[in-house]
Amino acid sequence: MESVMLIINNCRVFDGVNDTVKDDQSVIVENGQIRDVVSGRETAAAAEVIDARGATLTPGLIDAHVHVLAAHASLRQVDLMAPSYVAQFAHHSLRAMLRRGFTSVRDAAGADYGLAQAIEEGLIDGPRLFYCGKALSQTGGHGDWTPFEGGCICGCGASTSISRIADGVESVQHAARDELRRGAHHIKIMAGGGVASPSDPIDVLQYTEDEIRAIVWEANAWGKYCLAHAYIPEAISRCLEYGVRSIEHANLIDRSSCELAKQKGAFIVPTVSTYEALAKHGREMGLPEVSCAKVEDVRQQGLDALELLRDTGVQVGLGSDLLGDMQRYQMREFALRGEAFTPTEVLRQATSINARLLDREGSLGVVQPGALADLALWDGCPDQDLGVLEYPEKTLKAVIKGGRQVVL
Repeated sequence: MESVMLIINNCRVFDGVNDTVKDDQSVIVENGQIRDVVSGRETAAAAEVIDARGATLTPGLIDAHVHVLAAHASLRQVDLMAPSYVAQFAHHSLRAMLRRGFTSVRDAAGADYGLAQAIEEGLIDGPRLFYCGKALSQTGGHGDWTPFEGGCICGCGASTSISRIADGVESVQHAARDELRRGAHHIKIMAGGGVASPSDPIDVLQYTEDEIRAIVWEANAWGKYCLAHAYIPEAISRCLEYGVRSIEHANLIDRSSCELAKQKGAFIVPTVSTYEALAKHGREMGLPEVSCAKVEDVRQQGLDALELLRDTGVQVGLGSDLLGDMQRYQMREFALRGEAFTPTEVLRQATSINARLLDREGSLGVVQPGALADLALWDGCPDQDLGVLEYPEKTLKAVIKGGRQVVL
């Protein structure tokens, strides 16, 4: 097979791991992988050469909490939309994320093998897609959109656009096995109350110990892991004790839960940008009134939690969790985290730490020999000023996925 080579000259390199950014570097890409990173300029007769002109090269960004099928702020409305429309929305969403510099995303409920296959085969443009299929929710849990006046959804496989209802150990085992059969990279558990769901208070616990342990066992048996939606300390701690690897949101986390996460080697994935977007735009974009009221219950605490996570040294991943047209605010996640973390800490969260969370350490999220050539080139110094990332339409000079330039 003929070798395909790309050389990026004259760039500053943030490698995804170290605070130090090296100037005047050349990154040599061959057949979709990084072959070498060297000082000075490199040339090769058959290579495509990009002169970065001093711009900053980072690993391609990774968002560890997206919902590409969330075509509306009200997830119940998504259930009423034509599947063909939702699929087109997902394509639009994925393409926009790629053009913001995200070369990998972890979908936290909704996306399936079909979207991932379409990206893999080049039918649609998008980041590498790590998916779980439908999240597992108990009746009346965070994945149950049944209105108060509606009848109870039975626990025998009823589902929504992003979730499936499963009650009892046998039912959750079947649901987890079914998602794993469909190729899920991870299994999502709705383990506590949430903002988007109509009937469950934020502080309610969801799923029993036996149910959560059963789901985790099934995922682990396939060499996969579980992530869990959880806000309050007790919900977080239960999940960590029962083997969940990744806690989503965690707005109300306390020091004890942080220490437990650190002890277990788990990850916390805050999603602070979604609460800002929901507070500013949720009502006008169709978020139900009951959910609008819940936003203010968790918004400020989510920002405060960042400092606690920083101080306790927990592994923190980067996620956004934006719904509908609010997905355009994905880059706000960086600036909001910058209130608690340094720019390089935030960049690591969006690169090497998220790669570790995805079990892709060393192949994604780094600019190092042997890694996949997923890269982003920025006009400016995001390692010093996260504002560089906020408007990629102005500052993003190039995106490279698998060694090939993306058309911006």
